[in-house]
Amino acid sequence: MTKYSIKPSLLGLTFISLIFKTNAQETERYTSSNKGKFFVSWGGNREKFSKSDITFEGEDYNFTIKDATAHDKPKGWHIDYINPTRITIPQTNVKVGYFISENYTLSLGIDHMKYVMDRNRERVLDGYIDLPLSEDGSLYNGTYNNESYFVSEDFLKFEHTNGLNYVYAEIARFDDISSFFGINNTDKFQINLTEGFAAGALVPKTNTTLLQKDRYDEFHLSGYGVSATAGLHFLILKHFFIQTDLRGGYINMPDIRTTSNTAESASQHFMFIQSVISIGWMFKI
Repeated sequence: MTKYSIKPSLLGLTFISLIFKTNAQETERYTSSNKGKFFVSWGGNREKFSKSDITFEGEDYNFTIKDATAHDKPKGWHIDYINPTRITIPQTNVKVGYFISENYTLSLGIDHMKYVMDRNRERVLDGYIDLPLSEDGSLYNGTYNNESYFVSEDFLKFEHTNGLNYVYAEIARFDDISSFFGINNTDKFQINLTEGFAAGALVPKTNTTLLQKDRYDEFHLSGYGVSATAGLHFLILKHFFIQTDLRGGYINMPDIRTTSNTAESASQHFMFIQSVISIGWMFKI
């Protein structure tokens, strides 16, 4: 074979390899690679809280309500979840994230939970109240030594209802489990198992009426939280997804504002469990 017959053969092989490479690129699924993708999500939640000792401190009082219970404040299926003028009223979740590798994401999120202390209940009260007699709340004056006490709404209203805001950073892992369900074309539908760990700050807007003092309801950096999450991520037509999560965590708030007087505050810590359903969009830039 001469050197002149070798060149056309090489050209032919190169052309054929380019055709196969192009075809392979055209048939490669969008979902086959995650690195470099962004995602945003919006959803709603329900939560449950453990019992909590809540301590209230001021210039003329220092007492603890022991084993206080609380509940959330669900809105149900409501237009407020998508109404821009009322979107912060329901219990909501927002998250923005990025795939730093095929399986791992970094994200920032806000869980807008709501915490309502159960009132008009018998509780154990420990501490003292010694308000000036000129104040209406002085009717509660006394020394309480782990005594059963009826915590009425006039005595205390204590809610993180706008809300119990957990602002966090999260690292999470995604694993495609579509094959377990016989799903082959993941560009049409894909199921991912997700697990994550998060930590962040608590910035509640605490609605409080304490010892008949003026109502207080302002945002304040009050403490921190940590949490772990597991969930299922359903990706539809490559971009749209539905995410279901179960999140459990610990919240510690040593500095909760209760009145306009900065010398007065509350503190508490508790566990929580939260269920979340979100919708979102995944994309590349």
